[in-house]
Amino acid sequence: MQLQQLSIVQFKNYIQQRFEFTERITGICGKNGIGKTNLLDAVYYLGFTKSYFTKTDAANTHHGATGFRIEGVFEKEANTHKVVCILRETGKKEFYYNEQAYDKMAQHIGRFPAVFIAPDDVHIITEGSEERRRFMDALFSQLDSHYLQQLMEYNKVLQQKNSYLKLLAERSVSDYSLLDVYDAQLVKTGSSVYEKRNAYLQQLLPLAGTFYQQIAGVDEGLELAYQTSLHQYPMQQLLQQNRDKDIAAQRTTQGIHRDDIGMSFSGEVFKTTASQGQRKSLLFALKLAEFEMLKITKGFAPLLLLDDVFEKLDASRMHNLLQWVCVQNNGQVLITDTHKERLQQHLAALQKPFQLIEL
Repeated sequence: MQLQQLSIVQFKNYIQQRFEFTERITGICGKNGIGKTNLLDAVYYLGFTKSYFTKTDAANTHHGATGFRIEGVFEKEANTHKVVCILRETGKKEFYYNEQAYDKMAQHIGRFPAVFIAPDDVHIITEGSEERRRFMDALFSQLDSHYLQQLMEYNKVLQQKNSYLKLLAERSVSDYSLLDVYDAQLVKTGSSVYEKRNAYLQQLLPLAGTFYQQIAGVDEGLELAYQTSLHQYPMQQLLQQNRDKDIAAQRTTQGIHRDDIGMSFSGEVFKTTASQGQRKSLLFALKLAEFEMLKITKGFAPLLLLDDVFEKLDASRMHNLLQWVCVQNNGQVLITDTHKERLQQHLAALQKPFQLIEL
């Protein structure tokens, strides 16, 4: 799979621009604020139907504009594929694959898989469990469309149940029959998501551990584990046992929406004991494991979008990373840097054809 052309209209700082990707490896250089990250985000849109950075589509329009258009042409399995994302002035978003509009955006996820590594991604390691669930869900949704559907349904019902729990408290209602209906739906979808997460994490976490050891150069005793209350109790029992607690808290306190990836060094919590270098190494290990899982499942390497990673790794680790993604793998790589000479030097050392785009 390779992105050949990209056209951007009124997206972030771009008014109208077109890019041609002639090589599998592309370096993108320019000063800060000129649009390197925005270019990668436009590519990400074509795979995920949304931005990597912002939650609302309207936030991605060019200043003063009320909509945008992103178009990409991919080659995959010897065929050409056209993908178009349009945000209308009305705020409606439309997505087209080979001129055909999707009824649901989720139908597109996984067709053109991508892995994005950005400077602020270290929050996957340092922040709360929500960040690690977002990381898991972005990967597993690309692997399995049924996973995404079940997760979306679970989150929808969870929101409805939590709203009803607040209503119960406000009105002092004692009829819990509707809670039984919500819980039955949560059990069905939540149990399915749990089973898939458990299976996928049994592949992902050992891969991440192996990559971490390769990046670190030594075995530092890293331990990664899937943390969920569903290991101890089935979903239905969890919801029943915690109903009084949920009513008092006005929210659902147990379920897959509380899952996490446990990270530790010989029993010590990783994010509080690890150095900055160790945190960066684990971040890259998780992302490379994501890349590897997508490649194994899809049968081809996903797009790899590397944003300003030279500032995060020393020269030796950066060389090892590029050797793995560019030489040992045949996927397409788009990598940004503020220093043209540094970027050229690293890419030339790979002894592979590459393209340089200056913004």
